[in-house]
Amino acid sequence: MGVPKRLTEMQMKFAELVVSNEGRKTGTECAMEAGYEPDRARITASELKSPKKYPLVVKYIGELREEYQKKYEVTFERHITELGKLRDNATKRGAHSAAINAEVARGKAAGLYIEQKIIRTGKLDDLSSEELEARLKTILNEYSPILEGVEVTELKEKVKKIRLTPGKSNSNTKH
Repeated sequence: MGVPKRLTEMQMKFAELVVSNEGRKTGTECAMEAGYEPDRARITASELKSPKKYPLVVKYIGELREEYQKKYEVTFERHITELGKLRDNATKRGAHSAAINAEVARGKAAGLYIEQKIIRTGKLDDLSSEELEARLKTILNEYSPILEGVEVTELKEKVKKIRLTPGKSNSNTKH
């Protein structure tokens, strides 16, 4: 008995169910829904996914997956367009918060925003004045390229002038 030249209705339905329910239904459930015998559904599903037994079914499943990937592919253009539509719809409904969120999401997708999170551990109050001064100098050296409008030498002078005395706050220190 040779390999069939065409897919049956049940085989096509099985393949479509497998692809459209990826991760939500098992092959067994798809086989039963496609009309295969419930007591043999697990075996049938396994056989239908075997390229040696049913190459046409496997090929059809592959074609359907490719089609789905193209249809639902996330591209920059689609993403930006969809966010723009969501923003416009939210604006029309007067949901300004949702519109702003959609616009911010568009900006993030376009790379207009850079999110930074700095996680600190410990407290500055726990540092001695020498440790605090050393830490401030380290920060100045590390972050001086991103400081805007302030000369590095000017900041270094300010740090040198800051002298903390134990038990007193530096609110009286001249800056």
